[in-house]
Amino acid sequence: MSGSGPCVLLFTDTLGDVNGVSRFIRSIGECALDTGRNLRIITSTNFPVPRARNISNFPPLAAMRMPKYENLDLAPPPAGAVMREARRLRPDAVHVSTPGPVGLLGRCLARRLGVPLLGTYHTDFPAYIERLFCNESLALGCRGFMRWFYAPFARLFSRSDEYIETMSGLGIPRDRCLRLRPGIALESFQPRYRDDAALSRLCGSPPGTVRVLYAGRVSVEKGLPLLAEAWRIADPALHSRKVHAELVIVGDGPYRAAMEELLRGTRTVFLGFRHAEELSMIYAGCDLFAFPSTTDTLGQVVMEAMSSGLPVLVTDIGGPRELVRDEQTGHVLSARDSRHWAAEITRLVTDSDRRTRMGRAAHESVQPRSIQRSFDEFWDAHTSLLGNLRDRHGVSPA
Repeated sequence: MSGSGPCVLLFTDTLGDVNGVSRFIRSIGECALDTGRNLRIITSTNFPVPRARNISNFPPLAAMRMPKYENLDLAPPPAGAVMREARRLRPDAVHVSTPGPVGLLGRCLARRLGVPLLGTYHTDFPAYIERLFCNESLALGCRGFMRWFYAPFARLFSRSDEYIETMSGLGIPRDRCLRLRPGIALESFQPRYRDDAALSRLCGSPPGTVRVLYAGRVSVEKGLPLLAEAWRIADPALHSRKVHAELVIVGDGPYRAAMEELLRGTRTVFLGFRHAEELSMIYAGCDLFAFPSTTDTLGQVVMEAMSSGLPVLVTDIGGPRELVRDEQTGHVLSARDSRHWAAEITRLVTDSDRRTRMGRAAHESVQPRSIQRSFDEFWDAHTSLLGNLRDRHGVSPA
């Protein structure tokens, strides 16, 4: 791969999976190709990944399903083959996006190659483990691992201010922590993709139905027990008012069966994984986005929903609340009050003028958050660090 400027190798354990981190990395890979930046993405997975000239997927040595996460694999990469490729590419820096087996290899290679190590704190794994396993000892062990893993990083990005504090709590000096402007592929998430007839066919519900959308992993650490309880309260209240409404769940995960059982008898549709143009149509065709997670460092799906013209409901814990202007583009609600969530869902479902006004404001608020601007900031931080090292030592760190 040719490109101008420094060569950066980005190591990620997630690229074929369906999640916000994977979509972000794919998007910045496309930005690198479009702008001639020499970013090379290294991964190791059995899941299909984009066929792009700046992506190298090394077949893993093995793969095992993650406990409580059957949709994700733990896949150790072939270290020798990756090392040979890294030496051939002669990177100026290594960027690690995930603290899994691939990320761990990237961390080791940066030290062996003698190049700066940077990364992004995309996922709050200690919080995930605490919610998934309800085991404080496991969460403490995970925090210890994360503290060790990120200790040698010269720079560590967070996509929200909230998690700058989390990173500091892991012992990472604040002068190594950088806030990265969040961004999405705006052109893929726009109100113009709304197609009421197509979405009615997909959901099996009549035209004119008001739809509350959740998109993401269907798992307890995403706060879905709260959403399920809120909908159990809101649905009969809306039904008694003769309001045609339904909850639409996009995604899959270990909580799906339990959530389906909890919501049996309510107007709820589980659509599983959806992609590309169909996903854009679903976003734009729904009317309200509910995201009750308390463990997300940003909430890629929240920006996608807002860009699609949906008002959003988020909790008062985690990164997504930084995206929402309360009472203008959505609401920031207590992460522990399902009745408050039910009341706000009911209020917005029954007030189309308010939904429209807030949805329009939500759309406008994220239009400056393009993936290209986010990638430019990401790239500038890498070149700035490398420039500072050259000035200090008089030679390239590579």
